[in-house]
Amino acid sequence: MKRKVWYVGVLLASLFILACSSDAMDDGTQQDDGPVNVSFDRSAMLRNWADNIIIPAYTNFNTNFNAVVAANAAFKADVSVNNLVTLRNAWLNSYQDWQSISMFEIGPAEDNDLRLNINTYPTDVQAISEAIANGTYGFDLPSNRDTKGFPAMDYLLNGIAATDAEIIAVYQDTNSGQAHLDFLEAVVLDIQSRVSTVATAWTSGYRDTFVANDGASATASTDRLVNDVIFYYEKFLRAGKVGIPIGKFTGTAAPNTLEAYYSPKNSKVLLLASLDAFQDFFNGTHFQGSAKGESLASYLVALNSVKNGEELENLINAQLENARDSFESLGVFKEEIESSSASIADAYDQLQLVVPMLKVDMVSAMSIAVDFVDADGD
Repeated sequence: MKRKVWYVGVLLASLFILACSSDAMDDGTQQDDGPVNVSFDRSAMLRNWADNIIIPAYTNFNTNFNAVVAANAAFKADVSVNNLVTLRNAWLNSYQDWQSISMFEIGPAEDNDLRLNINTYPTDVQAISEAIANGTYGFDLPSNRDTKGFPAMDYLLNGIAATDAEIIAVYQDTNSGQAHLDFLEAVVLDIQSRVSTVATAWTSGYRDTFVANDGASATASTDRLVNDVIFYYEKFLRAGKVGIPIGKFTGTAAPNTLEAYYSPKNSKVLLLASLDAFQDFFNGTHFQGSAKGESLASYLVALNSVKNGEELENLINAQLENARDSFESLGVFKEEIESSSASIADAYDQLQLVVPMLKVDMVSAMSIAVDFVDADGD
């Protein structure tokens, strides 16, 4: 999905670590119970995020993506159905891994526009065909972000022809087969290079910068990453993966804008992986583990943040679970949309219910200013 964001001026230059236990009203205002000095170590939360979630997720991605590189090399050397299936499986595994790092568009990821370079969809099939024919790819141009990354691989491995036999025939064609193989290899290596660059930056200095910036201001790591992950949830998870394809903002369904459009059953797989990663981050759960550290959830506990008489962190987790249950009960997203099923729209509504809890209740409790504007009209 192509990001469209209108940044607003930062509302506060600096904030003191002083919070109010508050109960959010139905109109989004806060009912204050009085000032409370809260003892919460933001630095510990930043360390947990960096050392136990973000860096391990990048390390895992890079390690597993080696399987994609190897499978692609094997497919290029021997174009066969078996090697195509192996490459597809490796691609899907890495696409799921990607969901665990996509939300962290801060620091080196932001500097390198990582998310837009890795996962801009829908992919531009005509531009891909022209690039293959011309032998020039222009992957460093912003205008070509929709010709590469995981969505381009989805097309090249699943949608370039109707059957596996026909896909193999494309790559074996005496006139253009080698050009297709070369382009596919270039896409794979571009993904590897870009993610490796960001991962290396985290372990070569940015981690320490991130953790040291532990204040309470609009430019501090906590405030910035909280804004980033909320933006990710609202624009890329909620809108990109579901809202836009079902036509929530236009009134016209657009199943062709689904993530993994050319392998329809995977749209659901990727959304659930994204939702799991988001909830684990909210709870401070160590990557691929069960241990937990300081987190947004524990911060809300320290703030004694309550909404309608219930702990806010519990309400957020419960609503995320409701959303997960709704999507797990669905069939293939493309088929749900094309049949005008109300179920996927209902599941979207469950995702949407989390947004005001994050964007109003949570940030108000933490005295964090939202630095982007919702322009979806919802």
